Amino acid sequence: MSDYQPKILSGGEHRSDDEIMADYGVSEDSPLVIMELLQRFHVKDIMRSRNIISLTRENTLREAKELMRDNKISGLPILEGKRLFGMVSMNQIIKALEGGWLDDPCQQHMSTSLVVLEEDIPVSIALKYFHNYTFGRFPVLNKEHEFVGILSQRDITSALLKELTSEISKLEGKTEAAVVEQRPVENVKSEWVIPYYSLRQFVIVRNDLANAGKAANEIKRMLKEAGVNSKIVRKVAVAAYELEINVCIHSLGGSLTIVLDTHKVTIIAKDNGPGIKDVDWACQDGTSTANDWIRSMGFGAGMGLSNCKRVADTFNIKSVVPTGTTVICEFNLSA
Repeated sequence: MSDYQPKILSGGEHRSDDEIMADYGVSEDSPLVIMELLQRFHVKDIMRSRNIISLTRENTLREAKELMRDNKISGLPILEGKRLFGMVSMNQIIKALEGGWLDDPCQQHMSTSLVVLEEDIPVSIALKYFHNYTFGRFPVLNKEHEFVGILSQRDITSALLKELTSEISKLEGKTEAAVVEQRPVENVKSEWVIPYYSLRQFVIVRNDLANAGKAANEIKRMLKEAGVNSKIVRKVAVAAYELEINVCIHSLGGSLTIVLDTHKVTIIAKDNGPGIKDVDWACQDGTSTANDWIRSMGFGAGMGLSNCKRVADTFNIKSVVPTGTTVICEFNLSA
């Protein structure tokens, strides 16, 4: 029996984040905490890493059947130490019942060509693979390809519910004065909602996917605390995230700057090269120069710049080869 052959985040159609979120009931009007969870949390934050029910290759399919029945699960990993050798699902049990080989060892019938998730990928990327495949769960490996946990759709749903409950508790605990400070922009004069000028800059490191999205989440937090309308916050967050990822995976590194005043929010993404030869082409849906490694991590679908154009009130891009690219997105705070 050959060793397992993990397929790490490969295959499947590319879908936009909005389409994936819609599958889970997440839309523009959904609470921002859901958006934050999907962008901020990684697989390792919500996967099950303790009390994992598993068997070894020598255990029988009958033992697997009993464990699945007693624990009300439909699949389990075949492990020896931290090494994953395969998975046994209810489909294999059904075939064993029909074929009369329930007492065969798991290694003879387990699935060894596996699709696995890496623990450091964002939850938003993991959701895409639940859509692309029909599996109810994915094994999770670390960078050393050691087994570290299991992620199921139920785990994601539970995490969403926990975050929503926490957010509701925070809202209920606010004083009336604090709630007034969070009034939507369209209901009061913007000068009173945002009585200051603010500028922050974030350094973006090339291929630093472990920290991808952190600047966008900090920008979102900043705008929420300033009392910016939630729909505007979401649009800014989308653009900030897309631009941050673009600088991370397509350039030699750069910066993301946010400028907030009484009238608008401005996001400026500036990188250090290599620049874009055809800017018009790069701004079209589905155009990407991402390499295979970046694509295998779930990034590089080619929707970044086009998504920014869609959500921003003003979009401007200038690029010089090999100097670099600057993108400016502006969002009006009042009609």
